[in-house]
Amino acid sequence: MRGSFPIRKGAAATVPSRLRRLQDCGSHRSADLAGRAVALSADIPAIFDAPLAAHHRLIGGWIASQDRSAKRYTRVAARRHIERTFDLAVRAILAPVDLVDLTVTVLSGAKERPPAIAIGCRDVGQLDLGWIETGDAPMPWRAAAYTTIERMLGRVLPVFGYQDLFDEIAMYYWDGEIDDEAARRALIDYHGVDEQELDGMALPSTMDARRPGWMIAANAEPLARLPGGLRRLLERLHLAHVALGSLLPERDAWHYDHEQACDYIPDLEECSHLPPLTLVPFEQFARELDDVARHGMETGFMDIAGLCPLPDAARIDDWLVSLRLGAAFLCAVQDLIRFDPAQS
Repeated sequence: MRGSFPIRKGAAATVPSRLRRLQDCGSHRSADLAGRAVALSADIPAIFDAPLAAHHRLIGGWIASQDRSAKRYTRVAARRHIERTFDLAVRAILAPVDLVDLTVTVLSGAKERPPAIAIGCRDVGQLDLGWIETGDAPMPWRAAAYTTIERMLGRVLPVFGYQDLFDEIAMYYWDGEIDDEAARRALIDYHGVDEQELDGMALPSTMDARRPGWMIAANAEPLARLPGGLRRLLERLHLAHVALGSLLPERDAWHYDHEQACDYIPDLEECSHLPPLTLVPFEQFARELDDVARHGMETGFMDIAGLCPLPDAARIDDWLVSLRLGAAFLCAVQDLIRFDPAQS
C-alpha cells in the first residue's frame, strides 16, 4: 500500500454536516483506503536494507519512547513491530464501537507535509436507529433522542441528516428553490414539466410532510420531562460531545478539514461530496436517497471521519486520547439507540 498502513476494526479487528474519501500522494485513490487489497510499492520496501518510511519512523519514535528495552530489530522486523504495536493500541480503543465499521490509516506524508492518521468509514447507508425509528415509546421521547443524535453525530462521523437531504433535493429537483410556488416554476422553466403534470410532482411541502413525527425537533420532549433512564443517556451523550469540543483541531483524531484532506488526497474531488452515512429513513425517502447517492455509488463517498497530521511522535499520545474520546462518544450513541424506554 503506497505510503500508508491500515488498521481495521472488524475482521481481525476492523477500525456540523460533512457534505463533502482515502489516498496518499501518487497512487490511485483505492490504494490508500484501509481495507482495500493493494500491491506494495517502493514506499514500503520489502527488502532488509531499505529505510523505514516516514510514517513508520514517526510511530516507531512513539513506541521507542515507551519501550526502554535495548532490543534491536532488523528494518523488516522493526516495521512489523511498529505496525503490530500501534495496531493493538488502536484496536483496544475502538473495540467497543460497533455502530459503524471504522478504519484507521497511517499516511506517510511527503516532503512538504508530515505523516498523518486518517479515520475512515466503510459502511454506506442508513444507520440503524433501533427503538427511535421502530419502537413503541411515545413519539416525543423518540424525537428527543433522534434530534440529539442528528445534531451531534456529525462531530465524529461522515453522516448527513434531513436538512442536508432537503438542500440536495432542492438543487436536484427545484433549482435550489425551497417553497412550493418557486419550485413549481422551476419545474416548468428548467425541467420542461407541463403544468398539468405538477399535481403528481414532489414539492418542498410534500417532502417535508413525509417526515415521521420523531424526525421533527419541535416534537421533542424537554430533557427534564423524559424518564430517568433516557434522560441519563442523553446527558451522557451531551457530556461526551462537550469533551470532544475541548480538543484542539491539530490534536484531534476526528477533526476534518476538506482543504487539508485534499492536500493528502489529491484526487479527492473525484468522489461525491456526499457522506456515506445518513440518519434519514429509507422507508419514507427511498427515491430521494437513491437520487442523491447515485454519484457516490459510482465514484465513492466522502467517507473520512477525521484526518490529523502528526509532525512529531510526541503528538501520538494526544491523538490516542482524542481517539478514545470519540470512541466514548460513539459508545454513548450506541447505548442510546439500544435502550428502549418503553421496555424499561
